[in-house]
This record gives sequence, C-alpha cells and structure tokens, in this order.
Amino acid sequence: MTSSAELACVYSALILADDDIAVTGEKIQTILKAANVDVEPYWPGLFAKALEGVNIRELITNIGSGVGAAPAAAGAAAAPAAAAAAAPVAEKKKEEEPEESDDDMGLGLFD
Repeated sequence: MTSSAELACVYSALILADDDIAVTGEKIQTILKAANVDVEPYWPGLFAKALEGVNIRELITNIGSGVGAAPAAAGAAAAPAAAAAAAPVAEKKKEEEPEESDDDMGLGLFD
C-alpha cells in the first residue's frame, strides 16, 4: 500500500519531468512545500536518487511494451535486420549442442 508521502513525491517527480527540469531532492521538496504537503525529510532524496539517470518520459511511454522491448518506432524498422543477423548464430548453436537423453544414463520413464 502506498502512503500519501510516496504519492506526493511521485507526482512531484512527474511534474518536474513534464517541465523538462532535472529531478532533485531539493526540487521535489520545493513542490511539496508549495503544495503544503508534509513528508518525512528522506522521501524527496530517496525518490531523486531512485530516478537518477532514468528517462521518466520513456519509462511512461513504454509501460505496456514489457521488459526489454524496443520502442515501437525503432523496433519495427530494426526487427527484420535483427532477425536476419540472429538466425545464423542460433543455427550454429543448435548444431554444436549434442542432445542428451535419459536412455544414456540408464534412466527412463518406464524403467
């Protein structure tokens, strides 16, 4: 369950990101003070540290695309090239790996 302090910090960070302002603990605290929201002193710094180096706009726009998925515009153009480049590598790995069966170890399903 999220607390009101967490939500206030999240909204403050979103406001800063929307205005293309760097998300820092001091700026989050300034917005919270202007909104007359009291939070523990560690919350703004904690959120600023967590969002350090994160592109918040990209994070929000790609929320439904899943982990590790490329953005839709770049992914559509790069998908055929990436598939063609990955295919020979996958075929080589399949040829090099010998298949092992349970029969080789003397273990079978109906033994």
